[in-house]
Amino acid sequence: MNILVLGSGGREHALSWKIKQSPFCRALFVAPGNAGTASIAVNVPVNPVNFDDVAELCLNEKIDMVVVGPEDPLVNGISDYFRQREDLKHILLIGPDKNAAQLEGSKDFCKAFMVEHNIPTARYQSFTGEDLEGAYGFLDELKPPYVLKADGLAAGKGVLILNDIEEAKTELKAMFSGKFGEASRKVVIEEFLDGIEFSVFILTDGKNYHWLPVAKDYKRIGEGDTGLNTGGMGAVSPVSFVTRELRDKVEERIVKPTIKGIGNRGMDYKGFVFLGLIKVGDEPYVIEYNVRMGDPETEVVIPRIKNDLVEILKATGERRLNEVSIEEDERMATTVMVVSEGYPGSYAKGKVVSGLQNVEESMVFHAGTKLEGQDVVTSGGRVMAFTSYGSTRQEALEKSYNSIKKVCFEGITFRRDIGYDL
Repeated sequence: MNILVLGSGGREHALSWKIKQSPFCRALFVAPGNAGTASIAVNVPVNPVNFDDVAELCLNEKIDMVVVGPEDPLVNGISDYFRQREDLKHILLIGPDKNAAQLEGSKDFCKAFMVEHNIPTARYQSFTGEDLEGAYGFLDELKPPYVLKADGLAAGKGVLILNDIEEAKTELKAMFSGKFGEASRKVVIEEFLDGIEFSVFILTDGKNYHWLPVAKDYKRIGEGDTGLNTGGMGAVSPVSFVTRELRDKVEERIVKPTIKGIGNRGMDYKGFVFLGLIKVGDEPYVIEYNVRMGDPETEVVIPRIKNDLVEILKATGERRLNEVSIEEDERMATTVMVVSEGYPGSYAKGKVVSGLQNVEESMVFHAGTKLEGQDVVTSGGRVMAFTSYGSTRQEALEKSYNSIKKVCFEGITFRRDIGYDL
């Protein structure tokens, strides 16, 4: 098969790394890719949300399968676009249709879906700026901290958790006024759930489904999970507190109703379902859905899948996921993300990365990098993820941190406490 992966981050590098290992993969393309994917695939300078350009690339390179990494093309309807074009509909596209992608693209849609299908989640209400007083009134009903979520996509930055009621009201007004652009013209206000978070990944063909390895990521920039939210500073898999009992609760109360709800709503769903969950006491609740793999969780989940990924994705696209199984590697996997100094605020780009050739104990998945001549240089806030296996979490983490010591770029920053709470 000729396969195209859409995206440019660590998630796409990890997916490409696994796809490349398959004997079913004849040729691999990544659009637009990064310096890491350039070493295992053909990078093509095509924007994943420019569907006409993606289509031209698919036809020129005789693409058989498209794996959509990021959320933007899905929310904008790339699956529908392919299905509606006669010259593209033969291509297996891994990703849900536009209707289903609202599970990530609209927080309000997501919460309504959960309520409709009796899926446990935090109490909430949605508001627009036209009902500011109603929104203030609902905030007054809640206990701190107060959770404000921009309804639309805000590059992972549209969630505020605030302890002071007056600050919450001020920030709410700012969100309605366009703090996160159009994404926050509608805001979901939620009751705060106090617990420990984890990530469950499901692969579904719309009817059948399989679990992928469970992971936990670390979103905040500072150690002890302090400071600003980021796209993710590291992840571990498996997760020690996800017992068989908890997994069974997630399956019965969340996974099965989600897949059933997708079917009941007539969604065309062939791809990944990311369940952002929180354990409150012994009970699981859904914080959010994503309609693609998470990042940096992909960098620990994909390495723990022992099966041929292309075979699994092909079965997904052909709606025969029940014919294949997924086997997990028993080893622990950890990843530590190195980022540019200043991230998630402003940061410099174009810093030369040296020492990559010295890394032996870890897999390095590039996120924000590009090639300038023979040099790998930084091009984003999150630069690369160092993923390692180990018989214990400590052993895997030690390998990741030792590998980081061998790599250098100006302003390199990372958290030294990934997995600290497990």
